[in-house]
Amino acid sequence: MDLADPRKGVLVGRKSPYPAEFRNDAVALYRAAGGKRTYAVVAADVGVTGETLRSWVRQADEHAGRDHGRGEQRVESRDEEIARLRAENGRLRKAEKEWELEREILRRAAAYFAREVK
Repeated sequence: MDLADPRKGVLVGRKSPYPAEFRNDAVALYRAAGGKRTYAVVAADVGVTGETLRSWVRQADEHAGRDHGRGEQRVESRDEEIARLRAENGRLRKAEKEWELEREILRRAAAYFAREVK
């Protein structure tokens, strides 16, 4: 154990039930927001807690050698871009399904009211 950082090298807890690709996509989605969305909002989109997402972002920063909190700007790698785009694509597909359902409900409602008016 390192006395300067007692947490270093110590594994606590259990293995995450979320696959690494999912965690990377969630982190990429948060980063793609460019600070315009909170951890909680992005986390709700992917179905985890805000604290979980914050932890994943911190872990990704540590893994990449970033200093979390300094807001360093850097060019995203190809893998990060792919992860970010996959997460965004998933979010857009989910939104599209919701819109399709809303349109179907509104179409049915319009047909019902059209019959009632006659």
